[in-house]
Amino acid sequence: MKNLINKWNNLSLVKRIIIGLIVGIILAITVPNVAKPVAIFGSLFVGALKAIAPVLVFFLVMAAISQHKSGHETNMKSIIFLYLLGTFLAGLVAVIASFVFPVSIELAGGAQNVTPPGGVVEVLKALLLNVVDNPVKAIYNANYIGILSWATLLGFALRGAPESTKTMINNFSDAVSQMVRWVINFAPLGIMGLVFDSITTSGIQALFGYGQLLAVLIGCMIFIALVVNPIIVFLNIRKNPYPLVFKCLKESGITAFFTRSSAANIPVNMSLCKKLGLDSDTYSVSIPLGATINMAGAAVTISVLTLAAVNTLGIKVDFATAVILSVLSAVSACGASGVAGGSLLLIPLACSLFGIPNDIAMKVVGVGFIVGVLQDSFETALNSSTDVLFTATAEFAKWRKKGKEIIIKK
Repeated sequence: MKNLINKWNNLSLVKRIIIGLIVGIILAITVPNVAKPVAIFGSLFVGALKAIAPVLVFFLVMAAISQHKSGHETNMKSIIFLYLLGTFLAGLVAVIASFVFPVSIELAGGAQNVTPPGGVVEVLKALLLNVVDNPVKAIYNANYIGILSWATLLGFALRGAPESTKTMINNFSDAVSQMVRWVINFAPLGIMGLVFDSITTSGIQALFGYGQLLAVLIGCMIFIALVVNPIIVFLNIRKNPYPLVFKCLKESGITAFFTRSSAANIPVNMSLCKKLGLDSDTYSVSIPLGATINMAGAAVTISVLTLAAVNTLGIKVDFATAVILSVLSAVSACGASGVAGGSLLLIPLACSLFGIPNDIAMKVVGVGFIVGVLQDSFETALNSSTDVLFTATAEFAKWRKKGKEIIIKK
């Protein structure tokens, strides 16, 4: 038994996750009723990640800024530019794909008990109010914009503190990071529970009626992950981008796909950044920020579903107006985390650009919830893995300028 445990621990985390994935599929297909209790592992895993992530971000950012040495450069400007560029290009790709492969949909019942934002101003206002949210409330509600703002201010305030105080904060940061590593080691069990729960959920059957819509949504996201993002990476590091792209998809995208939560994937991304040898002063801020504003998948969802509604209603749209939609979807997507329901509830906002009534737009949101079983998984995988990809790209671009060799650590 001891040898078996040692062999299991010697396997890479990704291999263990794949084994958990296979076991979950087998149990769901063969003995769904008997194995029903395994679903709790998925809930426990996601719950633990969501619980520890806000505390991790708070202490990491505070520790990094309080101990930041003058003259030590970070890459935040470059990373934010890449985040915004990637989100805009995602919206543009979705618009072009919707023109090449126009989709009409059977409108479902409207989404229940949800209220979409009234406009872009409302979305951005909610985002700004999150910056000044009560710090304890921000941690409790996993409001990462608020956590980042207060952790940054505390970090600057503590730069003049005694070394003993800084050491204590750093020790807390290390302790929380260790707790995160313990939680991540349970990923195989968590993924097994999550995939079992997904397969045994009856909602998957409803997806077949929306096959063409899902094909455009998922196709756009795969195209961005495997074509658009690699081009952006290559232009920055002037080196084959695919080893880095595939590493981010493998080690970040897989867990994000099944947890369907960018917040829950923050600890996984932090761990991957450390493995890649990136600057902790940078990634401790860029990763939680990316979970808020780096929303390529959300931009795709908003654009594709909005243009599907336009096609369904027979509204004629010129390409120039559709490009404006890609800008609107990118801006809205950046504020998606400040709105309950995320990207789907921003669809009525985009629909208003074409004069589509709110009651019709909410039926499109209803369709979004139906296809969300797959759409949300792919969207989160793209968003979260790209957080690491662009953070690493900015760092490697700086290395290239300094003549330092870029090595993708295994």
